[in-house]
Amino acid sequence: MNEVLKNMLTRRSIRRYAEAQVPEIELNEILTAARFAPCGSNSQFWHFIIIQSEPVLAELNGLVRMAFASLEVDMNTYVSMRGGKEASKREDYAFYYRAPTLVVATNRKTYPNAMADCACALENMQLAAHSMGLGSCWINQLTWFGEEPEIRAVLERIGMPEDEKVCGALAIGFPEGSIPEAPSRKGDPFVYVR
Repeated sequence: MNEVLKNMLTRRSIRRYAEAQVPEIELNEILTAARFAPCGSNSQFWHFIIIQSEPVLAELNGLVRMAFASLEVDMNTYVSMRGGKEASKREDYAFYYRAPTLVVATNRKTYPNAMADCACALENMQLAAHSMGLGSCWINQLTWFGEEPEIRAVLERIGMPEDEKVCGALAIGFPEGSIPEAPSRKGDPFVYVR
């Protein structure tokens, strides 16, 4: 099988990480992969905040827990938000799965392709990390709660420009334990028009 396709088909979201930090050489290669992702009109408006500071991660984790505590949910609420609210009640909760590195992708609030461009960059990072034996997991909580004043204040303090928003984040580290098997694919999403 083509090595690129094999990398895509074997990548998994990792939710348990070893404490060892991502080596700088590998991290730089992952970030380079992000910069070479496709983007609208080659704008390259994205920014990436690389958080490896345990105190900053702990501060954000506490604020995410507070945001979940005040979040009203019902059966119509997105299932991951409902699950996140429940999980955030546990003492050991960490929205970033205690990965040693969290990359936050931001982009201009007024840029129509902000989310799409950052999604491409984050996927490139996931595939690059996997190809190096590292694990990663897309993190949504800072996208959901990035406009909460306390969370926004921390993000701006650590480097997010005032005119930007969070479009996604990525936990990165060495997987701890076994890599999960791929779940079966659902449905038949293809429609051919010939």
